[in-house]
Amino acid sequence: MQLQVSEEDRLFQRDVRVFLSENLDPQLSRKVELGYPISKEEQDSWTRVLNARGWAAPNWPVEVGGSGWTMVRRHLFDIEMKMHHAPEVQGFGFSMVGPAIIKYGTQAQQQYYLPKILNADISWCQGYSEPQAGSDLASVSTRAVIDGDDYVVTGSKIWTSAAERADHIFMLVRTDTQAKPQLGITFLLTGMNDPGITVKPLLAFNGKRLWNQVFFDQVRVPRLNKLGEENRGWSVAKNLLGNERLLVSRVAENRRMLSNIMSALNENPHAGAFKERVAALVIRLEALDTTALRLLTKFDKGFDIGAEPSMLKLKGSQLVQDMDRMLYEIVGYLGLPQDSTLREGGPAGAEIADMVASGLFHHRGYTIAGGTSEIQHNIIAQQVLGL
Repeated sequence: MQLQVSEEDRLFQRDVRVFLSENLDPQLSRKVELGYPISKEEQDSWTRVLNARGWAAPNWPVEVGGSGWTMVRRHLFDIEMKMHHAPEVQGFGFSMVGPAIIKYGTQAQQQYYLPKILNADISWCQGYSEPQAGSDLASVSTRAVIDGDDYVVTGSKIWTSAAERADHIFMLVRTDTQAKPQLGITFLLTGMNDPGITVKPLLAFNGKRLWNQVFFDQVRVPRLNKLGEENRGWSVAKNLLGNERLLVSRVAENRRMLSNIMSALNENPHAGAFKERVAALVIRLEALDTTALRLLTKFDKGFDIGAEPSMLKLKGSQLVQDMDRMLYEIVGYLGLPQDSTLREGGPAGAEIADMVASGLFHHRGYTIAGGTSEIQHNIIAQQVLGL
C-alpha cells in the first residue's frame, strides 16, 4: 500500500500554502495560533474567502459547490490549514447537516440551504442530546406533534455548542411515541429565532460558555422542514455521524500543537530538559500520520474500511492531550496567567502562555467526545483483533 504522498498531491499542498500566504490575515492567524476565540464575523469572512476559491466544502460533491477531493487531499488540506493557523469553517454546517441535506434533502431544500451554508449566510447548531438522552440518542423525548402543516415542538436539548451564535438548528424529535425508539424519530431543520425557543448558557469550570441548553415551548416548524422521511430520522442521524469517520486522527491539530511547543521551547531557558520527551511525541505523531495516510489511500483506491478508524481516533485524541501537557509544562515557568479573554487587558506573561491552560482543560473532552476511549478499545478488540 502506497504511503508516500504523490508528486501531484505535493503540488496541491504547495498551491494551498501559496493561497494561505496570500489570503489569510496574519492577525487572524495569530489569534488562532495562540488559542484566542475568533468572532462569528471573522469565521464567516474567512469562509467566504474559501468559498470563492471553491475550497469551503472539501467533502461535498463538485456539483453542489464542493471540491471533489480524495480523502488524502482532504487530509493534506487540513494539515496545511492547521499549520498556517487558519480558522475552521463551521463544522455543523459543512461536515454534518450539509452532507445530510445533499443525501436526504428535497431539491427545494438543497437549493435553499446549500448555497447559504457555502457562503456563511446561515450557521447551525446540533440538537441531539437531551438531559435524559446523551449517549443513547434513541431515547430522545422532545416531542413534535402534527398540527395541520406544522409540527409543534416541545422539549429541550442540552450540550448544544454554538447555539448562542447560530441562526438554525438541526434536531431529532419524537414524532411517534408508539413505535420502537429508533423508528419514531424525525429529523427537523428550523430557525433559532422562531417564537418559543430559549437559549441558556452552560459554563465550563474555566468560566467560558462552551455549551447551551435550548428549550422549545410550542415551537411551530413547517412539516416541509423535515429532512428525509417522517419517523425515519434515525437513519439520517446515523449517516450524518458517519460522514467524517475516516478523518478522526487529529493529525493536523497535533501538528499545529507541535509547532506551538517548538515556539514555547524557544522562550524557555531550560528547553533542553524537554528534548527527549518532545522527540517521543514527534515519533508518535509521525506514526499516526503514516497510519492515517495508509487508511485514506486504501479508501481512495476503492477498498472498504472497517473499524480501523477507531485506532486513529483513540491515538489522535490521546496525543492531543499529551501535547497539551507538554506545552503546559514548558510554559509553566511563566506562571500560566489567567486567560486574558476573561478579564480586561492583554496577557500577563508571554503570548504563547496565555491560553495554554484553557486548551489543556478543553481538550480533556477529546477522549470522550465522538466515542469514548473505552468504546474505541472495545471496537478495536472485537472488530479489528477479533477478541
